[in-house]
Amino acid sequence: MHPNTPNHSTSYRFIAGRAWPIILANSATPLLGLTDTAVIGRTGSIASLGAVAIGSLIFSFVYWTFGFLRMGTTGFVAQAHGAENELEVRTAIGRSVLMGVVIGLSLIVLQIPIFKLALYLLEGSEEVEAITSSYLKLRIWGAPAALASYAIMGALIGLGRSKALLGVQVAMNTVNIGLDVLLAGYFGMGVKGIALGTMIAEWTAALLALFLIIRILKERNLGDRNFWDWRRITDSTLLLKVFGVHFNIMIRTLCLLFGFGWFTQQGARLGDVQLAANHILLQFISFSAFFLDGIAYATEALVGAAAGARKIDVFDTLVRRTTLLAGILALTLSSGFLIFGNLAISALTDLALIREAAATGLPFAALYILLSFPTFQLDGIYIGTTRTSEMRNAGLIGLIAFLAIGWPLTHIYGNTGLWLAFIGFIILRAASLMVFYPNLRKSIRKIDHEI
Repeated sequence: MHPNTPNHSTSYRFIAGRAWPIILANSATPLLGLTDTAVIGRTGSIASLGAVAIGSLIFSFVYWTFGFLRMGTTGFVAQAHGAENELEVRTAIGRSVLMGVVIGLSLIVLQIPIFKLALYLLEGSEEVEAITSSYLKLRIWGAPAALASYAIMGALIGLGRSKALLGVQVAMNTVNIGLDVLLAGYFGMGVKGIALGTMIAEWTAALLALFLIIRILKERNLGDRNFWDWRRITDSTLLLKVFGVHFNIMIRTLCLLFGFGWFTQQGARLGDVQLAANHILLQFISFSAFFLDGIAYATEALVGAAAGARKIDVFDTLVRRTTLLAGILALTLSSGFLIFGNLAISALTDLALIREAAATGLPFAALYILLSFPTFQLDGIYIGTTRTSEMRNAGLIGLIAFLAIGWPLTHIYGNTGLWLAFIGFIILRAASLMVFYPNLRKSIRKIDHEI
């Protein structure tokens, strides 16, 4: 088989072969959050731990807002790969990387109003906000690298080059964890050391990812005269079509981020101890989410290529089999945290009040993990087929319902009510996506390969 020809195998072995490098790559990412939490939890104060929680959340808001650079690129590249359109593969990648760099530079320019607004909305204590500001001012300089990396990683997923993705993630996480321990722990830089280590690691990953994707594209080039067709990359009509897809993903992502942000804000209103405890539990959810995303990312590429080739039978088989694998993985992760969660909490902090609060919320976090896999899978299917208007609508429906039930439940039952509403959030998003699913299947034979 020519290296540019997509492989439409639907075997569990083939799916697992695509997924396991992504799972390993993604599972290393939450180790950064766990390392940050452990270093600060052992060497800092409650305020420092809260600052890392809020600072990490703000960058999640900022970067995930532009998550379309990863998700949209995967969908477009996978479909172009399935249609064996090599020019469009390169066009989609070049366009996304350029957009990532421009957006990253814009964030640096606009950092003061963005961070002031974020800190105002999250409402931490004065001490927490002061420490958080120092974190934000350092880490923002990695924005162009981080967003360009999003685009390149999306391309690697769309092309099925998950082992290359693993290499980039391992390099970034190794540098980041090492610098966290060195700067924040050994040299005592605290939260500033965490931010500086992360920023350096983001630039390391971007340079390595750029080197790899250029090498891969050169191997795939069939001798086209112009390797980068800049007129096509910057064509205004095509950019408008792509922007429509990206805008829908951005609205959906903002809904999720607002939901997570509201969850954190409500925890902050309940006090610094509850804020820190929920942050630890969210690290567990993040750890599980990156595992489940490993299956979902593989799903994006596989169903996207099947859709690009207009093979509905392959598409249906891939949907069933990837979803079964995701369900088994979610059950395993949820059970693991129920059994070993208290040990993990104790390893992350020696502050007794935070340990007790986190242990109380642990069963809710485990239930969230168990019930989350349908949403991950459906997101992967919709991203791979670039059916983003439905993702937007499901995100809006889920967020509105979350806020509607979360406010009274939190007011009456405190943190327990907050977690119940949070679990409802993930369930409602999956239910909304399922309503739109029949129309998605009908669209497979009508996909426009010109985008």
